[in-house]
Amino acid sequence: MELGNIEKILEKYFEATATVDEERTLRAYFSQAEVAPHLEQYKPMFNYFSMAKEEKYTKQVPLKPRVNYYKWLSVAAAVVLTFGIYFGNQYQETKRLEQEKAEFAYEETKKALELLAVNFNRGTEKVAYLKEFEDAKQKIYNNN
Repeated sequence: MELGNIEKILEKYFEATATVDEERTLRAYFSQAEVAPHLEQYKPMFNYFSMAKEEKYTKQVPLKPRVNYYKWLSVAAAVVLTFGIYFGNQYQETKRLEQEKAEFAYEETKKALELLAVNFNRGTEKVAYLKEFEDAKQKIYNNN
């Protein structure tokens, strides 16, 4: 093979513009025993590529079905979110009803205490008359 042609193809190879046929030509040239001395440095590289091409992986690769955890994680998140919204609304409704009941009980207690206060005041008015009666009785007993 012509040395100038090999150098041009080698230049194209390093610029990544060589065709597949040109690469085959380079592999064939560098697999020969006689290579130009200034191109001797490229011989191990092309021999490595030739040997690497023939290598095969012989071990058995166990293929397990891959579980898509992200898919299940998103499904679980959607379920948790749905339950959260449902039970959160239910919880808020329960709290609102309890608050209404507490307000109603507060108002009723307030009414009962006001009624008690009115009756108690009426009773204290009677006690004031009782005090006057007691004073009058003391005057009578002291004068006698």
